[in-house]
Amino acid sequence: MEQVSQPEVPSTPVTAVPADATVVDVREDDEWAAGHATGALHVPLSQLPQRASEIPDGTIYPICKSGGRSAQATAWLNQHGREAVNVEGGTTAWLQEGKPMTSENAGEPTVL
Repeated sequence: MEQVSQPEVPSTPVTAVPADATVVDVREDDEWAAGHATGALHVPLSQLPQRASEIPDGTIYPICKSGGRSAQATAWLNQHGREAVNVEGGTTAWLQEGKPMTSENAGEPTVL
């Protein structure tokens, strides 16, 4: 069987995500509650097709823990006419770079 190559998913390091970017966290509820990028929108990957209309127009920056699920979200959004750029390294890199994070739980934000 002939292999079909997948289109490359556009991506950017966390240091290049604009301050006013629409960051969409595609992780699960417990991961989101533990810690997420300040100002991010929470749309779990499994809910993306049903909730895509909730995401504002413009360039979207999907993020997850390390970049795998957000790459899937980026590919899906781009295939459906949106402009999306995967955040390389996910919330793990976001936290390591000292970018602003918040938590729904008591205490310091963390990445699950």
